[in-house]
Amino acid sequence: MSVDAATVRHIARLARIAVSDEEVSALAPELSNILGWIEQLGEVDVSGVEPMTAVIPNHLRFRDDIVTDGGIRDEVLANAPNAEHGFFAVPKVIE
Repeated sequence: MSVDAATVRHIARLARIAVSDEEVSALAPELSNILGWIEQLGEVDVSGVEPMTAVIPNHLRFRDDIVTDGGIRDEVLANAPNAEHGFFAVPKVIE
């Protein structure tokens, strides 16, 4: 696939990137090469290949979902500059 100067300018406008005329002429062949590589990847036969998220097997370590720091609300609120009704009180930000 060939990318022309108008396409480069359109992509730059969509990306909100300012490009000069010299940059446009340099970016057009680079984008064409990138799209060529993508077309080559589309030709690869991947039938029978399972999708994967990493090249090495990762296993998550599970832990018990136990709350260990609960029941100390008063101690936590002792550090608050202002507390009301068991919660942190903050200044109103909307008028």
